[in-house]
Amino acid sequence: MTGLLLVGQPVVAQPGKTVKDTTTIVQPDSIAQDSTLTVTVDDEALLGAGEDPDEQGGGFHKQLKRKFVDGNAGFMSLVALALVLGLAFCIERILYLMMSEIKAKKLMADIRAKMEQNDVEGAKELCKKTRGPVASVCYHGLLHVDQPMDAIERAITNYGGLQSANLEKGCSWIKLFIAMAPSLGFLGTVIGMVMAFDQIQIEGDITPRVVAQGMKVALITTIFGIVVALILQLFYSYILSKIEKLTGDMEESAIELLDIIEVWKNANHKS
Repeated sequence: MTGLLLVGQPVVAQPGKTVKDTTTIVQPDSIAQDSTLTVTVDDEALLGAGEDPDEQGGGFHKQLKRKFVDGNAGFMSLVALALVLGLAFCIERILYLMMSEIKAKKLMADIRAKMEQNDVEGAKELCKKTRGPVASVCYHGLLHVDQPMDAIERAITNYGGLQSANLEKGCSWIKLFIAMAPSLGFLGTVIGMVMAFDQIQIEGDITPRVVAQGMKVALITTIFGIVVALILQLFYSYILSKIEKLTGDMEESAIELLDIIEVWKNANHKS
């Protein structure tokens, strides 16, 4: 009768090392007495079977941190700095524009009611207490109410230009960071490629292991630069839409104010 005798060595799996379990199966057969079968067990499979998937791949923040380091912390820090500064300017502009928004139609209706009552000072006080560029333009126009219509229109136009410039303050910096982010990424790409070629020259051979680090810098910095530019571009487009709305409200209110002043002048002239 043929019997099987299993002789095995204990397996101790240590993190970071590959341990092979060699179990010899001895077949005391007349034909295959000296034949042996070696079974190899990789400890990575043993360790991987009991690990948590989150611990194997890491969470999103761990993956992001790993990619940040792989992409060369120097260049990635510059891209991150462009993102932080760009977002700071975007948030400041958004808050300013949100505080500048008012119900322009209601304000003009109140000004018309004051002027119909011949209460110019009341209309000025109403504009002074109302925030935003629309009220400021109306107040500046009412300050010149005693002058000819051409002078009033010119004063409103000039002051409206100043208010439009205030609305766009800081937008040039946002555009700068939008342009800088991908440029820094492309710079990291060029330097990563140079690092890869330098490593190839040192090793004298082209293998994935040799060029891997340089290619990581080349690709990851570009990806992060483009992502930062896209984020800032979204905020910048939203800011431009707010500025366009406020500019339109100023122009519409200025035209309506000129009509109100002209009617007021005609009514006073007749009386």
